[in-house]
Amino acid sequence: MGSNMAECHPVAFRWPMKAKLNGAKLIHVDPRFTRTSAVADLHVPIRAGSDIAFLGGLINYVINSKRWNTDPFFKEFVVNYTNAATIISDDFKDTEDLEGVFSGLKGFKEPDFWPENGNLGAYDNASWAYKRGPKGPGPATKDLIAKRAGPPFDDLVRSLKPGPAERDATLQNPRCAFQIVKRHFSRYTPELVEQVCGSPKEKFIKVAEALLENSGRDRTSAFAYAVAWTQHTYGVQMIGCCALLQLLLGNIGRPGAGVMALRGHAAIQGSTDVPTLYHSIHGYLNAPSALRPHETLRDYMAAETAPTSYYGNTPKFLVSYLKSMYGAAATAENDFGYDWHPKILGDHSHIAMFSAMVDGRVKGMCCVGQNPATSLNGTATRRALRQLDWLVVKDNWLTETATHWYLAPEVKKGEVHAADIKTEMFFFPSTQIAEYDGSFTNTQRMLQWHSFATKAPGDCRTDSWFYHNLAKRLKKAYANSTLPRDQGWKNLTWDFDPDPADPAYGTALYPGEISALKVLREINGYQTADPKQHLKGFGDLKDDGSTTCASWIYCGCYPAPDQNMTARREPDPPGVPGAHLKWGWAWPANRRVMYNRASADLKGNPWSERKRWVWWDPNFVNPPDPKTGKPVPHGKWVGYDIPDFGATKAPDAQPKPDGIALDALSGAQPFIMRADGRGWLFVPAGLVDGPLPTHYEPHESPVQNLLYPKQQSSPVHKVWSLGKPWNPIAAVGDPKFPYVITTYRLTEHYLAGAMSRWLPWLAELMPELFIEIGKGLAQEKGIKNLDWVVVSSPRGHIRAKALVTDRIGVMKIAGKTIHHVGMPWHWGWSGLSTGDVVNDLTSWVGDPNVSIHEGKAFVCNVERA
Repeated sequence: MGSNMAECHPVAFRWPMKAKLNGAKLIHVDPRFTRTSAVADLHVPIRAGSDIAFLGGLINYVINSKRWNTDPFFKEFVVNYTNAATIISDDFKDTEDLEGVFSGLKGFKEPDFWPENGNLGAYDNASWAYKRGPKGPGPATKDLIAKRAGPPFDDLVRSLKPGPAERDATLQNPRCAFQIVKRHFSRYTPELVEQVCGSPKEKFIKVAEALLENSGRDRTSAFAYAVAWTQHTYGVQMIGCCALLQLLLGNIGRPGAGVMALRGHAAIQGSTDVPTLYHSIHGYLNAPSALRPHETLRDYMAAETAPTSYYGNTPKFLVSYLKSMYGAAATAENDFGYDWHPKILGDHSHIAMFSAMVDGRVKGMCCVGQNPATSLNGTATRRALRQLDWLVVKDNWLTETATHWYLAPEVKKGEVHAADIKTEMFFFPSTQIAEYDGSFTNTQRMLQWHSFATKAPGDCRTDSWFYHNLAKRLKKAYANSTLPRDQGWKNLTWDFDPDPADPAYGTALYPGEISALKVLREINGYQTADPKQHLKGFGDLKDDGSTTCASWIYCGCYPAPDQNMTARREPDPPGVPGAHLKWGWAWPANRRVMYNRASADLKGNPWSERKRWVWWDPNFVNPPDPKTGKPVPHGKWVGYDIPDFGATKAPDAQPKPDGIALDALSGAQPFIMRADGRGWLFVPAGLVDGPLPTHYEPHESPVQNLLYPKQQSSPVHKVWSLGKPWNPIAAVGDPKFPYVITTYRLTEHYLAGAMSRWLPWLAELMPELFIEIGKGLAQEKGIKNLDWVVVSSPRGHIRAKALVTDRIGVMKIAGKTIHHVGMPWHWGWSGLSTGDVVNDLTSWVGDPNVSIHEGKAFVCNVERA
C-alpha cells in the first residue's frame, strides 16, 4: 500500500518476487493497476487518500475475528509487548465522543515572528496521557534544572520518572488502550470501507483473511509503503495505523514482518539520520526551539529526555553531539556550547519557507540537489523564487530552477518579463556520485560506502567541496567578531582537510576537497583526548565531554581507522538464515530487524522454530565486565541478528527501582525506545494530530466525510498562504473540479526528470507527459487515446496526452460516481523530452507533524484540448 514497488523500487522488488517464487502471497492495494499489481496475487483498488479507512477496517476485522480471539499467541503478544493493557486518563475523549475530534482541541494563534507555521488548529495532549499512580520520592525537577553544575545528568533524568501507569492485563477495563482502540474503529466495517474507499467488500475481506492466515507464531506478514502514504495531510497517521495493525498481529520485531519505508533516493534515509531537516538534529533528537522550554541545556534535557526508555541516555547523545559541533570550546562550565546552537522559531520546512519567500521575507537561497521550480504549487513556487535577491543553484544540469527566469511558462507566455526579475542567478556545476568518495544509507537503514571511480569533467565540484569551503570562509568572516550571536561560528570545529602526513583518512581527490573518511569519523565519534580512538558503539558515549559523536545512531560504523564497516561486502553463505551482518552496516549497532527482542516470547524462547531470530541462551558464559572486571552471570541474547536489547539482560530481569534508560525496563519489554518498553497502539505523546489514526478527507475532496460529517478534514493540518491568490483551494464537492487526481513516478524517469529527460534512451522509452484516465471518463468527455487534454485545478492548468486505460477508473464513493485520474510528474521545459509541470496543479497544504505536502490526493478537471 502506498507504493508501486515494482516500478519505483525495482531493485528492491527483486526480493518480494523471490519470496513469491517460494510461495509468498503478494497483495497490492492501490488506485491504479500497475506493474506491481500485474505480478500480485490480488490487486485491490482504493481511492487515493482513504487508506486510514481501509487499514482501520482491517484493525476492526482482526480484533473481532475468531482467529485473533482464539489463538493465544495474539493475546500474549499484545498484552505483554504493547500498551493495550494500559489505562488512559479519565479526561480523554475520542473522536467517537466528540464527532470527529479528540479532547484537547484549541484555537491556534501564529507566533508573530514566524507567521508561516500554517496550522489550522492545535491540540493540548494532556488528556491523552496514561493514568498513573503517585510518583515515587525524588528531588524536585525544577531544582535540578536550575542547577548548572554540569554532568553527570543522571539525577536530573531520574527526577523525570513518572509514577507507574495503571494496567489491566485482562483488557476488560473500558479505559484501557485496547478497548479505546476497539471502540474507535468499531464503525470501520467492510461496508464502510467499500463506501469510503471504493474498494469492493469481497476483496477487502480477502486481504483481511490473508493477513490473519499469515500472522501468528509460525507466519509473519510485512507492509511496504512509499510517498503515497506520506504525501497527505494525515500521512504520519496512515503509517501509524499500519503499525497499530501490525502490533495487533504480532508482526513487529520479527523476521518477515514490520513496516518498511521504501526510500526513493540513496540520500533520503541519510538526510533524516544526519538531517537536512529543519526540526531535528543528528540521530532524531529534536532541534532546540525558541517555542519550547529549551532555554538552557538542562531545560532541553528535562523537556526531551524519556527517562524510562533508551532515550534516558539523551544527555550522553546530546553532549557528545555538542562536542562534535564545538570541540574543546564546549565545556561543562558553558553548557557544552548549548547557547551557541541555533534555535528554530517554528516551521522552517520547504513550503513554509516558500510561503515566506513569496511574501518577500527570504532574501537568498542555496538550492542544492532539488528542483523547486517544478515542485509543489509550481506557479506559486516560481513566483516566490522571483522575489529573491540572489539564488545559487548547485546541480549536475541546468535545471528548471536554474532557468526559470527566462524559460518558465509564465515568462514564455509574456505574463512575466525576464527584465523585471531582480534575482541574481548563480550556477555551480556539480559532480555525480561516482566522482567522489562517500556513503549513502538505504531503505533498511544500511550505510554503504561508495568509492571514487572517475574524475568529474570541467570545473564540476562535489557537494562536500562546496560546504567545506563555504564553512571555512564563514569561519574566517566571523573570526574577529565579539558579538555573542557569532560565538557558535567562531567555535565551530571544522577539521576535514586531508592530512598528507597521515594517509589513514585518505587523500584529496580534487584541490580543496575534504577527507570523506574524516567526515565518517566525526559522525561515528571518538575520544576527545585522541581522535584516533574511535568509539566502538553508542554505549561508549559519555555526558562529561570526554566523547564526541555527531550522530549517536551511527556510532560503531567506523570503530577504528582501518575498520570502515560501511565498506564491507561479505554476504552470508548460501543456506544460512542470517541477516548478512558483514554487508555494510545498519544502525543501530548493525541490527537488521529493530525491536527484535519481540521475536522471542516472555521466557526468551523463539515463538516458533520457523520464525526464530534472536533468543535467550541461559548457558552462555559471559566474560567479566571489561569496565569493572566483575563477573557477569551466565546468559546472553544470541541468534541470527544483533539483539536490539541489553545483551545480558535476562527475560525475567526486573527493572531497577532507581533505574533509568534500559535499567528502568524489565527483560520482557522489547520496545526499548518507548517510555514503557511497549509498542504503542494508543500514542499518548509525540503526535500533534491525535493519539489514534482517524479517517479524514483530503483537504480537497469531491465528497463529504462519511465517518464524521461535522469534521471534514484533520482539524490541525497545515495550509500555507491561506486565502492568498497563489494558493486557491477547491471547496468540498466543487463541480468545477469533480475528479480525484494522484501523481506518481515511472521507472523510466526520475524525480523532476533532470537526471533522465536528458538521456536519449530514457526519453525514447517515455517520450512525453500523459494522463491516465479510465474508459468511462474518456467516453463521457469524448476523449480518445493519444488525444491532447487540458487538466486543471484551482492553481492552474496543463496539457498532456490521454492514456485511456482500464488500469484506473470509476468508483462508487458514498453513493456518488467518482472518477480517478493519475499523472507522472517527471516533466518540465528542459531536456530532450519536455512537458508541462504537473506540480503546477498541487497546493500548499500538508501534514501537521512533518509538514509534507498533500500531492497524492487532490481534485481536478479534465477536458479535451
